[in-house]
Amino acid sequence: MKVLLDSCVWGGAKQTLVEAGHDVVWSGDWDSDPGDTEILSVAHREGRVLVTLDKDFGELAVLHGAPHHGIVRLVNLAARQQGPAAVEVLRLHGDSLATGALVTVDQDRLRIRSASH
Repeated sequence: MKVLLDSCVWGGAKQTLVEAGHDVVWSGDWDSDPGDTEILSVAHREGRVLVTLDKDFGELAVLHGAPHHGIVRLVNLAARQQGPAAVEVLRLHGDSLATGALVTVDQDRLRIRSASH
């Protein structure tokens, strides 16, 4: 699966996702931060699921109708938990993400908001 990691996600998560077979771009490798709107736009243009810690992307998608190819928000996870958690969400919910779902993951639960058509 194609993934764009937001710069707020621990950079080491990239290697975990790559080792699991995903095509990963980490925005922390970019020269500058273009802002949330542009990051979501790049993810959409490239057909990538966005993985982030930032709730603003969900607001852009839900409230403002910004197009996307799925968003995974990791909440209150230690840096070293972020990669494995993202791998597991992509494995279990990749089909939902591919249709534009928003998945929120924290220590105790997982919530999925299906894409509204």
